[in-house]
Amino acid sequence: MEESRSHLLASLEISLDPELLDLALTHRSYSYEHGGIPTNERLEFLGDSILGQAVTVMLYTSFPDLEEGELAKRRASLVSTVALAEIARTIGLGPHIKLGRGEELTGGRDKSSILADTMEALIGATYLDQGPDVATPLVLRLVEPLVRDPRRFGVGMDPKTALQEKAGRLGFEAPVYSVAESGPDHRKSFVATVSVAGAKKRQPVSATGAGSSKKQAEAEAAAAAFVLLGE
Repeated sequence: MEESRSHLLASLEISLDPELLDLALTHRSYSYEHGGIPTNERLEFLGDSILGQAVTVMLYTSFPDLEEGELAKRRASLVSTVALAEIARTIGLGPHIKLGRGEELTGGRDKSSILADTMEALIGATYLDQGPDVATPLVLRLVEPLVRDPRRFGVGMDPKTALQEKAGRLGFEAPVYSVAESGPDHRKSFVATVSVAGAKKRQPVSATGAGSSKKQAEAEAAAAAFVLLGE
């Protein structure tokens, strides 16, 4: 496991205290099944702030001609669950996350919400262990490929609208969503399925997404379907 985590840190180009790294990788489902040990949620809270600040400053300085509204949209895209999950998959984060058996059996290692939250926790852990001089460059390295992707500021900012527009452009029918919820009232989880019926002899497309809100789950499902539609 130590060797595996060393590869993870190498891909991030950072070093971290082993105990702090372990905490950053501990999902609440694992904590629940192991006596209520600390989870990565506080680190996630911190990392979200560090991420937002770094991306905001980068966009402000890199795009001096953009108006406030466009800067806000780009920031929302770069710090979204969809974007963070994409980064997490790129660095192979999923296998390192400590999950409970329930999440393990339901594909939790590839759930965008879990991947994104863990990514934020790692950023928070980096800030605590190494300070802003290491945490900020880490954020910028992670988002740089997304900033350079000309497609990013479409589907990433509004996956549902992007999917609807793409479906119409390619001759598909309008997307149809269904959402299932589970869990107690104070900690509900949602799984959304979007179906895009084929037209003009095209095969239908279906995709799912998960999140802590209906909106988040539908956005993740739409982003996945957007990719599946191709061009």
